[in-house]
Amino acid sequence: MSMDVSARPGSSGHADTTELHRYAEALLVHLAADGTAPPLPPGSIEVPGYWLSPAVRALVRILAGDDAMEPLSEAAQLDGAKTALFLCLSLAVCGHGDRIHASWLGTAFGDLSSEHPVTEGQRALWLAAARGAYGPAGKIFVLRKLDAVDVTHEDDVWLKALVPAEPGLVVPPSLNDFPDLAQIPALGGPVQAAARLARLRHRCEEITSVPPPSGSLPQGRAVWPDTEPMAVLASLTGAPEPEGPLSSLHGHLLDDLKPGADPYLAALALHVAAPAISTAAAHLADRTDTEQPETLVLPILGHPITLRPDGPDPEAMSDAERRIMAGYIPKRPSPMPGYLAAVSGLVVFTLGFVLLMILAVVGVGLGALGAWLLWRFRQREKADLALVNAQLAELHELASSAVWALHEYAREAKSRRDQAVADVAEIGRLLKRGPRAG
Repeated sequence: MSMDVSARPGSSGHADTTELHRYAEALLVHLAADGTAPPLPPGSIEVPGYWLSPAVRALVRILAGDDAMEPLSEAAQLDGAKTALFLCLSLAVCGHGDRIHASWLGTAFGDLSSEHPVTEGQRALWLAAARGAYGPAGKIFVLRKLDAVDVTHEDDVWLKALVPAEPGLVVPPSLNDFPDLAQIPALGGPVQAAARLARLRHRCEEITSVPPPSGSLPQGRAVWPDTEPMAVLASLTGAPEPEGPLSSLHGHLLDDLKPGADPYLAALALHVAAPAISTAAAHLADRTDTEQPETLVLPILGHPITLRPDGPDPEAMSDAERRIMAGYIPKRPSPMPGYLAAVSGLVVFTLGFVLLMILAVVGVGLGALGAWLLWRFRQREKADLALVNAQLAELHELASSAVWALHEYAREAKSRRDQAVADVAEIGRLLKRGPRAG
């Protein structure tokens, strides 16, 4: 059912409604502020043929504890749906929702459909019932209305609303030193699923742990805490209806489940989406129980190394060693200049003894130069060899550590699967418990 709550009587040939609308506006202000009705104005608020006039008189009598049967009957005959909606919302915002008649809620709410948008009036009643304005019976009524509509069971849609995807990579403790391994779907997928399942359980606990609403408003409150009921009441009493597209039932339920949403609306939405959420939890648990690959390829120091349960692949390690040696041993100059200088120095030194002593001094200098060149060549050779050995040692150490990390990951996997089973069982228990009455 859909109604135009903002339809004005003036366009239908009714008498002047100025006094009636002015009093209705004042009535709403008082109801939201202190739950009382202001005195009736000196002028008449009677508008023949307009439902709001007897509805206002009926509300004033109900708040005063007087018999309201006569104006109620008159208003219901003129427009039963709007009268029921006006009374249900008015009594809710002033904290007297327990005074409504059961039939009013059914008349005001009408029928829900997944093919049509939810009206402002339905959403306002939905919100008021979720906050306990009509007691447990009102909440049960709305839950039955919601349950009667078939909503999509695509569990991923509900999962995205409850627990949006992780913003970054989830690395288990066993792979802290090798985060690249967590990027491999076969290893990272189960961890991501387990983390999301834990967040789903926490979100369900958060929603179901909210204490039941009292349905009453605190003393001294200045306004009803939600805008929807007041906006609908304002439209019913003649104010312009807010413009904007209406949302579908499915859209409202998804919005109510998002983090930060109203906890009482979230509790109702969680109950309606329970089958899909239970399926989503089971699918996440299944994704935590995947077989770990027998072999994995991990880049170590820029070289692809195949890891097996019994250790790194020897052939892959040999290829990496060759590439390391080829890359870290530079094209050094030949040591021949050093040898030539040493030999020349020996020859010149010998000739100096035979011919001229100055040549002997030159020979000593050439020999010293040759010795220094050879020493520098050997030092560079030792430094390059030490660097290569360090790289090879680091390669073996990292490869062995990665294999041990995979063994630790396998041990963690069992605990992760056990925890996933426990999470699914707890989520199922929370969903069966449903929203608390209030």
